[in-house]
Amino acid sequence: MELLAEHGCHGGVQRFYRHHSAAIGLPMRFSVFLPKEALGTGTTRVPALFYLAGLTCTEETFPIKADAQRYAAEHGMMLISPDTSPRGANAPGEADSWDFGVGAGFYVDATEAPWHMHWHMESYVASELFAIATTELPGDAARVGIFGHSMGGHGALVLAQRYPHRFRSVSAFAPIAAPMKCPWGVKAFSGYLGNDPVRWAEHDASELMTGQDAPPFPAGILIDQGLADRFLEEQLHPEAFEAACKVAGQPLTLRRHAGYDHGYYFIQTFIADHIRHHAAQL
Repeated sequence: MELLAEHGCHGGVQRFYRHHSAAIGLPMRFSVFLPKEALGTGTTRVPALFYLAGLTCTEETFPIKADAQRYAAEHGMMLISPDTSPRGANAPGEADSWDFGVGAGFYVDATEAPWHMHWHMESYVASELFAIATTELPGDAARVGIFGHSMGGHGALVLAQRYPHRFRSVSAFAPIAAPMKCPWGVKAFSGYLGNDPVRWAEHDASELMTGQDAPPFPAGILIDQGLADRFLEEQLHPEAFEAACKVAGQPLTLRRHAGYDHGYYFIQTFIADHIRHHAAQL
């Protein structure tokens, strides 16, 4: 791994790395906040929390905008945030639209050409970056959670259900909670996964939850949603995930907030609650 930058932050350090990804087949970047407990030459391993960002974002968006490090420092928690897609693949049409291709990996492993060559964000996050965080970095593999925003909220809710042995806690801000029912999800799934609805359902948080035999996260899932979010009605559908949790008996705290939109001022306002949610479970 190549260390690109390091900054003192709330008693710990905020770092940015670049490395060659075997899963992606290209260089990838990610950010990591290390609390003071994770610094030095000892073998201390700390709880780790993955954050998946939304459409158009990069590995820098969360550490710069969310103000999460101060709360992670209070709990001795490491934060990891990957980029949102491969970059530099030069795939035909990869930058033609803001909601598909570059900056819009949707945290799935693409099966359709030309995306199947490099768009393997599920494997990158859940396997490769998870391994880096818990071996080369001081994350405790038994205490890892995941959360995210919008497209990243979708990714967090899906990967947590697909890899419950790796991710022990989950939360989300304004997630795309039922991608099979919204334009963003239909566009992404059609392009990356083809036209098989069975395959789509394997990456739809609400469909996955409906099919659970037992609550996968008995200590609860936390979701915050702003009611002034312009994407709420057409794209997000939190009510679908809420209904799915009722079917599965999954404890869910879904908080709806008047006056809050889809941006990072909303996330800043409630980020402390999400860090506490994960700290309590990890």
